Amino acid sequence: MAVVKLNTLGEMCPVPVIKAEKKVKTLKPGDTLVVETDHSCAPRFIVEQLKKYPCHIEIKEVAFGIWQVVITLS
Repeated sequence: MAVVKLNTLGEMCPVPVIKAEKKVKTLKPGDTLVVETDHSCAPRFIVEQLKKYPCHIEIKEVAFGIWQVVITLS
């Protein structure tokens, strides 16, 4: 089980969404992708885009205006 981090700080939508989906396609079951973003709409759009994949998604605001989207592939 690998943990992959993806820093998209400073990148506007849809860039974080596109990068997250591209990374998810490379994961194996049990792997986790942690996307860090400062674009407030990105977590919601990442969740929407990744509904087609078997994964669990958790969103955390880790600092004011910075979110982590934790995606674990099933």
